[in-house]
Amino acid sequence: MYLKKRIGCLHAHHSNIDYIEQAFNGFQEIELVHFVDPGLIQHVTKGTDHLSLKVKEQLEWIASCNIDVILITCTNYIALLKEEQLLLSIPIIKMDEPFFQMICEETQPQFILFTNPATVDGTMERLYQYAKRHKKAINVQVKVLDNTFDLIMQGNKAAYNNAIIQYFWEIMNDGLRIAVAQLSMVEAAQQFEEEFGVAIIHPLLSLVEFWRLVDTKCANPDKK
Repeated sequence: MYLKKRIGCLHAHHSNIDYIEQAFNGFQEIELVHFVDPGLIQHVTKGTDHLSLKVKEQLEWIASCNIDVILITCTNYIALLKEEQLLLSIPIIKMDEPFFQMICEETQPQFILFTNPATVDGTMERLYQYAKRHKKAINVQVKVLDNTFDLIMQGNKAAYNNAIIQYFWEIMNDGLRIAVAQLSMVEAAQQFEEEFGVAIIHPLLSLVEFWRLVDTKCANPDKK
């Protein structure tokens, strides 16, 4: 008998739970523990100060719950994270890093779509830093679907997905690859790809493989 590895998942909205459960379905050695706090998004919108301190407190609280690894799924949380302020010995997986890797491996021009304007600056800054660090040249155009994010925050998931899919239709003939930056947009991306055969890059695609690498490092800390 083995002990399950507990992954503490920090979400900004409960709708993200299903995506992570889907990604790790079949991993018997993993137990997912979900923590949801939509309040941060409201405060980011208001421009509240010292939000990085709140993120620090949340992560330390999660780590205190017998958690082996923390997974952050919200781009707002990731952008506000200041790891140098944390006193944690457990790994932190940032949901956008596997996504950045996929973006950087794509050679043709890309659209990166957002529904939440508040996540754009932080995410793109991290993307450009990632590309520079890995010596990758990227050609991306940012598109924000206005007046859409409130739908998912209000629990109107069907209308939210429909708005995203409609936007896919509007831009699919522009000749650029399409990527969605937020986890909340994955279901619409998967539906569009399944129905119309148009591949869309999204944050879940390489998360599991990324987890395997992290898990290997956890099991073999001295292995380079």
